[in-house]
Amino acid sequence: AAIGWERGGGMAAAGVAAAPLGSGDFSDLREIKKQLLNVAERSRERGLQHSGKWASELAFALDPLPLSELPPPPALTEEDARDLDAYTLAKSYFDLKEYDRAAYFLRGCKSQKAYFLYMYSRYLSGEKKKDDETVDSLGPLEKGQVKNEALRELRVELSKKHKARELDGFGLYLYGVVLRKLDLVKEAIDVFVEAAHVLPLHWGAWLELCNLITDKEMLKFLSLPDTWMKEFFLAHIYTELQLIEEALQKYQSLIDAGFSKSTYIISQIAVAYHNIRDIDKALSIFNELRKQDPYRIENMDTFSNLLYVRSMKPELSYLAHNLCEIDKYRVETCCVIGNYYSLRSQHEKAALYFQRALKLNPRYLGAWTLMGHEYMEMKNTSAAIQAYRHAIEVNKRDYRAWYGLGQTYEILKMPFYCLYYYRRAHQLRPNDSRMLVALGECYEKLNQLVEAKKCYWRAYAVGDVEKMALVKLAKLHEQLNESEQAAQCYIKYIQDVYSCGEIVEHLEVSTAFRYLAQYYFKCKLWDEASACAQKCCAFNDTREEGKALLRQILQLRNQGETSSTDIAAPFFLPASLSASNTPTRRVSPLNLSSVTP
Repeated sequence: AAIGWERGGGMAAAGVAAAPLGSGDFSDLREIKKQLLNVAERSRERGLQHSGKWASELAFALDPLPLSELPPPPALTEEDARDLDAYTLAKSYFDLKEYDRAAYFLRGCKSQKAYFLYMYSRYLSGEKKKDDETVDSLGPLEKGQVKNEALRELRVELSKKHKARELDGFGLYLYGVVLRKLDLVKEAIDVFVEAAHVLPLHWGAWLELCNLITDKEMLKFLSLPDTWMKEFFLAHIYTELQLIEEALQKYQSLIDAGFSKSTYIISQIAVAYHNIRDIDKALSIFNELRKQDPYRIENMDTFSNLLYVRSMKPELSYLAHNLCEIDKYRVETCCVIGNYYSLRSQHEKAALYFQRALKLNPRYLGAWTLMGHEYMEMKNTSAAIQAYRHAIEVNKRDYRAWYGLGQTYEILKMPFYCLYYYRRAHQLRPNDSRMLVALGECYEKLNQLVEAKKCYWRAYAVGDVEKMALVKLAKLHEQLNESEQAAQCYIKYIQDVYSCGEIVEHLEVSTAFRYLAQYYFKCKLWDEASACAQKCCAFNDTREEGKALLRQILQLRNQGETSSTDIAAPFFLPASLSASNTPTRRVSPLNLSSVTP
C-alpha cells in the first residue's frame, strides 16, 4: 500500500486539495493558486529552486488568498518523521552547496523527500566537479571530454527504483535528467512524460521535455496529462519550435484567463516577437517588463540583442551598466556587456565577455552563438566554426548557429558545406528570407541556377527583409539573357524600395534604373528610357551612363525615330513616370515622380 501511495506522487497526502484542473480549465483560479503555492513549497524543500521560483512567480500574478483558504503545509509521513533530523541537517549543507556532505548524512534515508535530496546532492556534486574541471583545464572553446562521474551509478540505482515503481514525480524528474545527460534521449522523453503525469504541477519536468522535442511531429505522439499546466507547456514549446502564431495565441488566452500580471508570460511574449523579428513590438514589451520587474536579469540578453540590431548604443550601455550593478557574474549580464562591446566594434573584448559567460555556464546557448559571431568579425574562422558547433550541440534548433556555420564556410569558399548548413537553417526558419537568399547564393555558386531562382523568388514571396532577393533574381535573368523577366524584377524591386516610404541607401537602385533604361532603349520606348536615364543621373555611379543615354535618345528622336508600340504590355513604364505628374504617396505601378533619390 505504501508503494501505491508513493507511486501516485503523494499528491493527496502532501496536502494538495484536488487533482489539477483539466487542460484549458482556468475557471477556478483560487484552486490553481493553491496548487502553485503548494508545489513551490515542495520544490524548495527538494532544492529545486528554479521550479520553485517559476511556481511562485505565477502564483504572485494571481489574487491573494484569504487566511482560511491558504493550503496547509505538506503533511508528514512516519518515514518523514524518522528522517527529519538527517534531512534538516543535510538540507542546510545542500543550501550552502556542500553537496557531498549533504549526501553523506542522507545515506539510508527511506522517505521520498530525503531520498530525492540524497540522489540530487550526488548528481549536483558530480556536475559541480565536472564544471570546475572544465573551467580549470580548458578554455571554453576546447571540447572537454569531462564527464559527470556520478551519472552511471545514479542511473543504475534510479532504474531499479523505477522498475519497482517507487519513484514519485520528483524522483522521475531526476531519473529523466540523468538519462538525458547520458544522451539516452528516447528513454528520457518517456520518463519526463511519466513525471508530468504523476506530478503535473512541476514545471521542471515540462521544461526538460521542451528541450528534447525537436519538431511538431514528435509533439503529436506524446500522451500528455490533461491539465492546465499543459497550456503553459504548449505555449513554451511553440515558441521554441518557431511556431510563433500558435504560441502568441496560447499566451493571449492565458492572459485572458487571469494571468495578465505574470512577468513570465510577458517575457515569453517579448521573446516570441524577437523570434519573428518584430523588433519594435518586442522592444516595447521588454521596456514594459523592466518597469514591472526592474531587477530582472533573465531574458535581458535577448533584450540586448534587439538593442544591438537597432544600434541603440545609449540604451545598450545603460542596460549593461544597470545589470552590472545588479549582478555582474550572471551569464546574461556577461552577454549584454559582450553585445555592448561588439556594437562598439571592440570584438576582442566582446569575445572575452562571451567566454566569461561560458565559464559561468558552459551550456548557455546564446553565448556560444554570439562568440561565433565575434570570431567571424575577427576573421578567425576555425574558432568561429568551433563555437557554432558547440551551440548546435547544446541545442540543435538554434538556426543562428547553422546560419553562422554556413557563413564561415562561405568565407572559406566551400559552397557544398555552405549549402548543407544553410539548408538546416532554412528548415528551422522556413519563412526567413535571409536563409533563402543565402541558399540562392550557394546554388548560384554551384551553377544550379534553376534552384537559385526558386530560392530568390521564395525569399521575395515570404517578405524580403533586406530587399535583395529581387535584385539577385534580376541579375540571374540577365545572365540567362531573359531580359523581359529581368526588367520585371527590377520594376518590382524599385516599387518595393520606394513604397516603403523610406529612402533606403540602396546601391542597387541605380543598377535597376540603368538596366531598365537600356532595356527600354532596346525596345525603342524613348519616353520610358529617358525617364529611367534621368533617374540614373541622380546616382554617382550611373550618372555618366545616364547622360550618354539621354544624348543618344535625343539624337534618335531628332532623326525622327518613333517610339515602338509592339512590346509586351506588362513592361511599359506607366505614363505617370513623367516629371509633370503630381506626386503620389503610394507608388503605383512605377510612379517615381514622388521620389528624389
